[in-house]
Amino acid sequence: MSATVAGIGLQLLAIALFVAMDTTVKAMTAEFAVAQLMFCRFVVHVAFVALLLRILSGPLPWRSKAPVQQILRSLCLAGANYMFSHALAHVPLADATAVNFASPLLTVALAALWLGESVGWRRWLGIGIGLVGVLVALRPPFLTGGPLPPAAMLLPLGTAAIYAVYQIMTRRLAAIDDPRTTILHTGVAAAVVTALAQPFVWTWPATGWGWTGLAVLGALGGVGHALLVMAFARAPASLLAPLSYTQLVWAVLASMLVFNDWPDGWTLAGAVIIAAGGVLVVLPARPATARR
Repeated sequence: MSATVAGIGLQLLAIALFVAMDTTVKAMTAEFAVAQLMFCRFVVHVAFVALLLRILSGPLPWRSKAPVQQILRSLCLAGANYMFSHALAHVPLADATAVNFASPLLTVALAALWLGESVGWRRWLGIGIGLVGVLVALRPPFLTGGPLPPAAMLLPLGTAAIYAVYQIMTRRLAAIDDPRTTILHTGVAAAVVTALAQPFVWTWPATGWGWTGLAVLGALGGVGHALLVMAFARAPASLLAPLSYTQLVWAVLASMLVFNDWPDGWTLAGAVIIAAGGVLVVLPARPATARR
């Protein structure tokens, strides 16, 4: 199996775990504050990943060659999670996920501008088409003729921008640090920052299921981001980012089966347009034809 194929497989599995985590977050926002959910998610994340790596590879490589970048990357993840979790408390999972699909498009654009990865005109066209789809999914009044959508619908868009930076930093750090070091640092700064809010928001779980849910959040996040780091160490960011579109399939199913929220026509139309743009982005470039 080639490194690129392995990276694609790891990315797809990570995406499925992230949808499971988002579903758990949305279900638990009725009982716990978003800041508490994030804190428990990141603390368990760090503990789970450290234990797993200790068992699998021995001594933990905490020391980073780029500690400031590791901290900024972790804080980007915290900011993206905070915005998306707040969105999930107010809008359906499928709607938030559709708007959040701006993230792969922005990642491809940043991969070209920041990392210097090759992104031809076809991929730029795909990015443009995808962003039109994001606009449709946001269903602004000038397009639909309807009322203003909930303000929370803008939160997934902010999430997309921050998460795109997170993914680009993941790719950059893959060339600097051991992937295990990046995996270990993913949740550390985020856990420290969210800990500051706990005296004001903490609620003790009333049942064993509450404790279980808080622990599951961390496990899903820890494993998902570990797989993400390993994926970006094996394949280009511009190739892996569009695979995030598979997230919509799982998000729509979870939205319907778990919350009985059925996506409307605007959400589905926007998702189709975004996926069309994603196809243009993910297709491999044709080799140049030799002149005769």
